[in-house]
Amino acid sequence: MTNFADAARQSTKRLRELFPRTPLQRNDHLSRRFGAEIYLKREDLSPVRSYKLRGAFTAMRKVRAAQPEQMDFVCASAGNHAQGVAFACKHFGVKGTIFMPVTTPQQKIDKTRAFGGDAVRIVLTGDYFDQTLTASQKFCAEKGAHFLSPFDDEDVIEGQASVAVEMLDQLGQAPDLVILPVGGGGLASGVTRYLRSAAPQTEFRFVEPAGGASLTAALAAQEPVTLKQVNSFVDGAAVARLGDRTFAALSWVRPEEVLLAPEDRICVTMLEMLNLEGMVLEPAGALSIDVLPDLAEQISGKTVVCVTSGGNFDFERLPEVKERAQRYSGVKKYFILRMPQRPGALKEFLSMLGPDDDIARFEYLKKSARNFGSVLIGIETSRSENFKALFSQLEAAAFSYRDITNDEILSEFLI
Repeated sequence: MTNFADAARQSTKRLRELFPRTPLQRNDHLSRRFGAEIYLKREDLSPVRSYKLRGAFTAMRKVRAAQPEQMDFVCASAGNHAQGVAFACKHFGVKGTIFMPVTTPQQKIDKTRAFGGDAVRIVLTGDYFDQTLTASQKFCAEKGAHFLSPFDDEDVIEGQASVAVEMLDQLGQAPDLVILPVGGGGLASGVTRYLRSAAPQTEFRFVEPAGGASLTAALAAQEPVTLKQVNSFVDGAAVARLGDRTFAALSWVRPEEVLLAPEDRICVTMLEMLNLEGMVLEPAGALSIDVLPDLAEQISGKTVVCVTSGGNFDFERLPEVKERAQRYSGVKKYFILRMPQRPGALKEFLSMLGPDDDIARFEYLKKSARNFGSVLIGIETSRSENFKALFSQLEAAAFSYRDITNDEILSEFLI
């Protein structure tokens, strides 16, 4: 019987039918910054700009080998898995029905259709992914099609393990540490299962978005649990429940080996990699790089591989990413100022601004009293320390203000 490592190597060879192995690149900037040998496994450079094609191709290939008559495949996805399945359907000449939420951005729909061409049909249904998933599974049962899970499938896990097979071949040695993003757990399951056999001395760290920590919750409960709420910003890894198969493959992980990445901090990392390295990463694709500062003391002098899992970023989201990055870095703040209704009050406020302070938002909300009015103000500056000087002047002049930058409710309504 073929063991997992042998099967993963065989699947990796079969993937060459589709695309050459993705690059493993030493990153000079990150290596200098952290005093380590830091390599990036560039899954954002696959044909569909994510690793998802590996699992979709492998699972479809094995189903076709066992059931040549099976010509219909179904999946539910709002992103990378849909594109991987579409690409594989076109390659194998089979029919794919891809269910996507009605709220899916048009860019992702268009890319999925471009990869699949006439081989795929896209069905938009449901406002939320759970509704879409239910509809896809019902359709699958009625049509006798094969459902391709995005992560909770042994063949998908085997396909994702090809990332590790390539990594070892390209590096020529076992890395000291591999940092892996986690959503549903398919990538982490495949990579760790292969490397724990082929490179047992290698250590791992796992990264989840703070608003979608399904592995953290599963390890605490010792079984997969469904998160009550998920922040969908990191859409490639914002999964409410870890898979049963993927949890079985990751149940050995210690809670301290799992790190959480705040969504706004991920935006800082995305912009840094775009501006300094010219790398376009989606939020999930930046997870493994984002936690490097948290691991700085542990990785000094070591060989580290970060898996950049995807680069399907819609540039229409860039203003949001920049905004969130500025707020996290402390160089942009919003506050409500109680402005005195007297001549010269506005001029007095403006005189408090420093040479690097720019007004990004200025809006009278309402006159809250006869002699005062509430003003929503957004300020951008060059250094976060500049706000300390501004707020000190406001307090000295008896200008009442409230910083609402991190107030989620007020920000949602006013910003």
